[in-house]
Amino acid sequence: MNEKKKITSVIGGDKIVLIVAIAAVFALFTFLNKNFMTVQNMVNLLVASSLVGMVAIGHTYLIIAKQNDLSPGSLAAFCGVFAAILLNKGFPIPAAMVITLVAGAVVGLFNSWMVNQIRIEAFIATLVSQTIIRGFAYIICEGKPVAITNQAFNKLGTFRIAGLPVPVWVMIICILIFGFILARTRFGRSVYAIGGSAEAARLAGLNPKRIVTVCFIMIGMLTAMGGMLFAARMNAGQPSANVNLEFDAITAVILGGTSFAGGVGSMFGTALGIILIQAFNTGLIMVNVDSFWQYVARGALLLFALTSDYIRETRRQKALLEASMKNA
Repeated sequence: MNEKKKITSVIGGDKIVLIVAIAAVFALFTFLNKNFMTVQNMVNLLVASSLVGMVAIGHTYLIIAKQNDLSPGSLAAFCGVFAAILLNKGFPIPAAMVITLVAGAVVGLFNSWMVNQIRIEAFIATLVSQTIIRGFAYIICEGKPVAITNQAFNKLGTFRIAGLPVPVWVMIICILIFGFILARTRFGRSVYAIGGSAEAARLAGLNPKRIVTVCFIMIGMLTAMGGMLFAARMNAGQPSANVNLEFDAITAVILGGTSFAGGVGSMFGTALGIILIQAFNTGLIMVNVDSFWQYVARGALLLFALTSDYIRETRRQKALLEASMKNA
């Protein structure tokens, strides 16, 4: 019993439930398709999760800060097309990647400007940028996929280090770095503070607008990197790609225990959420669930995540109320 309590205190009760859910999903789809648990499929699952993972890392910061971003799907497509065009025009790989990352940062800055300066709700502001950016993705390539002729860049999508492709390593490294920043640095504590109460954080000497701006720029650059690696995997920039990417990322973050109410969450939980949602999506494909029913299943999973978040938040508020009454 004491061991169980120690494990729960270290990992967290909600994370244990999530780990059990992951095990259940893996067991279910392995029962339905024996090829689900093969090494090759596990690698494919990680590769497929790399783009969602990059976006989910940025969303973890934003949602903890009580913000949101609906533009990553469009931005990832735009950045893939933009990088492809730059490379085909003869730009060196480092230059093309840096310029594309800057483009992602500019979109993040634009989103933060709408939220901070003209006070548009993040949900609406990023819905605006989602439409605009998707339009630009089609405009710059005239609505056609752009094949990438730079084979060295294309290898970034498939080259393996210790058995794992580069996109997977990039995702893992970003999870570790941004997880450390969130958990161990002053900036990370500031993100939690403004998510808990922006006004209290301001009175404590923090600058909520600046922190929100950094978070939006962060997710813009992470999405740009993910979009470029996705284009490298596909050997082309595709303006129609990554529709609804942001919803998978948000589902992963909420499943991982980050609260839409702000101020609560962790990168470890997000990592578990990424594994769960990608295992779920891959499993649906492998057992030949009709593509239309896959939309229904993903929507149901998002509903489950939001319901779980509501229950967790209700319990937190109840616990806080009981604690304040005891101290009164």
